[in-house]
Amino acid sequence: GKKEGVASMEQGQINNLLVSKAREGKTVVRLKGGDPFVFGRGGEEIQSVQEAGIDFIIVPGVTSVTGVAAYAGIPLTHRDLSSTFSVITGSNEKKQGDIHIDWEKIASRSGTLVFLMGARKLPLIVEKLMRFGKSPDTPIAVVQWGTTARQKTWVGTLDTIVEISAKDKILPPALTIIGEVVNLKPVIEWYEHLPLFGKTVVVTRKGDQAESMIDRLQELGAEPFFFPVIETIAPDDWSPLDNALNNLSQYQGLIFTSINGVRFFAERLITIGQDIRELKGLRVFTIGPKTAEAVLDLGIKVDVVPENFVAESLISSIGKENIKGKRFLIPRATVAREILPEQLREMGAIVDVAPAYQTVLPSPQVDELSKRLESGSIDIITFTSSSTVKNFLALTGEKLLPAIKNTKIACIGPVTAKTARDARLNVEIVAEEYTVPALLDSIETFFNPNS
Repeated sequence: GKKEGVASMEQGQINNLLVSKAREGKTVVRLKGGDPFVFGRGGEEIQSVQEAGIDFIIVPGVTSVTGVAAYAGIPLTHRDLSSTFSVITGSNEKKQGDIHIDWEKIASRSGTLVFLMGARKLPLIVEKLMRFGKSPDTPIAVVQWGTTARQKTWVGTLDTIVEISAKDKILPPALTIIGEVVNLKPVIEWYEHLPLFGKTVVVTRKGDQAESMIDRLQELGAEPFFFPVIETIAPDDWSPLDNALNNLSQYQGLIFTSINGVRFFAERLITIGQDIRELKGLRVFTIGPKTAEAVLDLGIKVDVVPENFVAESLISSIGKENIKGKRFLIPRATVAREILPEQLREMGAIVDVAPAYQTVLPSPQVDELSKRLESGSIDIITFTSSSTVKNFLALTGEKLLPAIKNTKIACIGPVTAKTARDARLNVEIVAEEYTVPALLDSIETFFNPNS
C-alpha cells in the first residue's frame, strides 16, 4: 500500500507483483482503502492483469468521499443547498507546490467540492478558489482520520480555515469538503457524539473471544487496540482428562470455570470416541453466564450458575447441597486458582482436577503498544482475568511499567482488580457484574457519568 510522504512501491511494481503472484497459481487479493475505482488506481492495475490474461473480479467499496463525509455529519448533496458534488485529488502535482487543476472551472461550480489527499495543500487550495471567484465566506470542513476514533474536524470559511487549523498540524489522511452543506454539520453530526468517541481501549482477550468486545467498542465510538496476552493450547499431557472421560459414570458433578474449559473438554470427548450421552446423570455447574451458554450450546443442561461469577460464589452455591463423598470433575487450565477444589475437598467432596488446556504467551504488537503508551494515547487497558494482568506485564516489561501505571485500568471482578492493584496499577473501573458487557457499560459510565 501507499502512504503520503512515505516511500512505497512504484505503481508499475505493484502491477507486476499482482501478475507474478497470480502466475504462481495463487489467489491474489488487492485490498484497497475505499473504492478501487475512485482515485484508487484500480483501473490501471486491472488493465495489467487483463493484458496478462488473468481472470479477475472487482468488489466495489465505500469511497472515503462518501464514507468520511457521512461520519463527519456532512451530506454532500441536499435538496435546498447542493444538487451536485465534484471530487478532486489534491495530490496531482504538475510542478512543486502547485496542483494540476483548472481552478477557474472548479471555482465557478455551485455544488459541493471534495478534495482528496490535499492536507498539505490546504493553503494553496483555498487561495486558488478565492482568487478565481469563490466567496471567502464559503463554508469549509477538513476531516482528518475520518471514520476512525481519531477523527477530527476543523470547520470555517475559505477566508478563515487556514488560520483555524494552523494551531494543529493537519496530517494525511484528510478530506476537505467545501460548500453550503458544511453548515448542516451541527445538526447532523453523530459519530463524534458517541459515548466513547476518541478513546483508545486496549483489549487483552484472546483472539476468538475478543471479537464481540471489539465490535461493541467500535459501536460506542472507541478505537480498540487488540493486544492479546493469552493463547490457549492443548495441555502437555492429556492422560488425566482422558482417564476422567473414560470413567464419567464415577462422577456426580462436572464443574466448568471458563468457556475454554468447555471447548477443550467437548473437543477431547469427541476425539477419544465419546459423546455427550456419557454426561447423563451428572449435575453441571458453571461460573458465569457465557460459560453456561457454551455448555447449553452443546445441548447440556446447566444445573447451577452462581449469582456472582467467581469461584467463591460457586463454592457457596454448592455448599448448600450435601456433597460429602460425592465426586466432582473440574476440567480447567493447567495453572489456575486452587480455592475451588480445596474448599470442596474441605466440605468432604472428592475432586479431580484435569488439565483441559494451558495458556501461553502469544506475540502481539509490543512495539506499537509501546509507542502508544509512551505518547499517552492509550485511555484504558482492560483485563478480564488475573492471567491477562500477569501476562500483559510479562510481555510489556519493566521499561513500560511507568507508562502503564499512569494509564487507567478496567477490570472484570474483584479478583482481577486485586491482581492489578497488587501490581500497583491504576484500577479505576471494576464491573459490578463480572461479564464483558458489564465491563463495557462500566467504562461508558466512567467517561459519561451524567448520561
